[in-house]
Amino acid sequence: MAVADRVGTTAPVALIAIAIAWLGCCAAVAVAATRDPHSHAEPSQYVVRHAALDLETDFGVQRLRGAVDLTVERIAPTADRLLLDTRGLEIQTVGLRDAAGNVTPLEHRLGPPDPILGRALEIDMPAPTGATARQVVRIEYSTGPDATALQWLASEQTAGRAQPFLYTQSQPVHARSWIPVQDSPGIRFTYEARIRTPPGLQAVMSAARDPGPSGTGEHHFVMPQPIPAYLVALAVGDLEFRELGPRTGVYAEPAVLAAAAHEFADLEAMLVAAERLFGPYRWDRYDLLIMPPSFPMGGMENPRLSFISPTVIAGDRSLVSMITHEMAHSWSGNLVTNAGWGDFWLNEGVTTYLERRILEGVFGSRLAAMELVLGRQYLDEEIADLMAAGKASDTALALDLRGRDPDEALSNIAYEKGSLFLQFVEWRVGRAALDRFLAGYFHDFGFRTVTTAEFEAYLRAKLLARHPDAIGEREFRQWLYGAGLPSGVPTVRDAALAAVEQQRDDWLAGRLETGELPVESWSPQQWMRFLDTLPDDLTDQRLAELAAHGSLAEAGNYEVSRSWLLLAVRSDYRPADARLESFLVGTGRHKMVKRLYEELARTPERRALGCRIYAQARPGYHPTTRQMVDALLPDCDRI
Repeated sequence: MAVADRVGTTAPVALIAIAIAWLGCCAAVAVAATRDPHSHAEPSQYVVRHAALDLETDFGVQRLRGAVDLTVERIAPTADRLLLDTRGLEIQTVGLRDAAGNVTPLEHRLGPPDPILGRALEIDMPAPTGATARQVVRIEYSTGPDATALQWLASEQTAGRAQPFLYTQSQPVHARSWIPVQDSPGIRFTYEARIRTPPGLQAVMSAARDPGPSGTGEHHFVMPQPIPAYLVALAVGDLEFRELGPRTGVYAEPAVLAAAAHEFADLEAMLVAAERLFGPYRWDRYDLLIMPPSFPMGGMENPRLSFISPTVIAGDRSLVSMITHEMAHSWSGNLVTNAGWGDFWLNEGVTTYLERRILEGVFGSRLAAMELVLGRQYLDEEIADLMAAGKASDTALALDLRGRDPDEALSNIAYEKGSLFLQFVEWRVGRAALDRFLAGYFHDFGFRTVTTAEFEAYLRAKLLARHPDAIGEREFRQWLYGAGLPSGVPTVRDAALAAVEQQRDDWLAGRLETGELPVESWSPQQWMRFLDTLPDDLTDQRLAELAAHGSLAEAGNYEVSRSWLLLAVRSDYRPADARLESFLVGTGRHKMVKRLYEELARTPERRALGCRIYAQARPGYHPTTRQMVDALLPDCDRI
């Protein structure tokens, strides 16, 4: 059943009731503990409140081993079973730890494997004693060889080629492959950790660092603010730190530290701009970690320490929108979190809107406007692709992902349609009114989770009730629950991009020679607009002229290079194959490689090239990226 049908015609009545509650004296809504379809956890019975990790990194066998002490709270008076999420973990012992540190064994068992959920760890729990409902469960374990959250890199796969590297990527449901935990975005907990590494390697986490004894290979961390499991993050490698401001800095391998510090010199100014717009930053510090090339994301918003792809380092600070996006997650996503992965747009759509507002505040309206135009372009393309594939329901903001891998929610719909919805609200009610609403939203829901229905109710009560004629009911619900976009959504224009479009048309029509294109003045966003909108029937000669005039074979900007290589593959322009190979082998960022492999998979001849390149690239890709490309090129072993 489609999402719009599932909501039903009575939904507004219920939402009005919730909205009335919001208009009352209380600023907070008590959110019921509901079962997450992507977790075995039963938060109505037990909830994890704190995790204390004690782990050793074994690069020789590529495993983490050690223990976690979970402080759990008994919610139901008669609860006698704790369910945790695991995937591929090897459980050695489970016990109840008392205040003196003594551990009493507990009966436990692993449930049957599920391809999406992994295996439930079921623990028989005695009734708590004394006045507290909290108990500490100690689990000794090690990770398995196929832990989907862990990427172990040999020294040759790093920037410096001197030391190995380990990092985690837990979103959406991969934390369970390295920690036995309630792996649901609706369950938040604090954590601390002791991480033991080989000498000479530095460990960092999404937490405050509490330096251990020097030279021992011990690293201590504390996260005092409650976060969901997918935001617990660890990286270990040859890392150095450069301070950028009073609250900001960057970690990176020595070979890229100087370039990273230059690229992100405006980090503190971005943070100040974000606070002016959306309220105080509540995570103490905001640092960046520059990842190895295999990192599958552009960035990951781990609190206090965003993981950032090296593809963002362009040399000219032209791709800082990625940084403002991850920073914006400090409010949307980290501070206020989607309750389930079907509500993913509340993390990413709101964040994308905030990202562009921060960009505007620091770098001016021109860059923000160009990013908005490009975002609309990519959104229209994604909607068209999903509609053509018979997946119209996946173009809604609120998704029903029951029985589906939550990775399927990680599409451009959540980002760009969600952002466009807030932009639409801004157009209808005014920026000042929306800013007041957002500041209240982050304050009232801080360190909590929210569903689409709760967001809708809050929006109705706190904003739309004061602007009753701003958005029609049918129009409003089409945004949240309908397929595609509502009719009449304004098309955003930007003068700089419009100028490039005119130059493109003149070049295609022969009114402008290749050498007359003013490429030296183009921003990366202008280049992307030009390349993304060219037809795929250009002659090799014209493409060669364009490549030479724009120095496209040597372009250091990854976004521009991707746009150029997509055009080259679509046009079957063979002189670009060498650059294509080096590009795909040199980065494992999901966004950068997915469309290229999709285009290579379309014809048998280009498919063979894709398989040859992938054979070189695959060992350096993250497990989730390998899974994606394996599905696109399933027959490479026969080619």
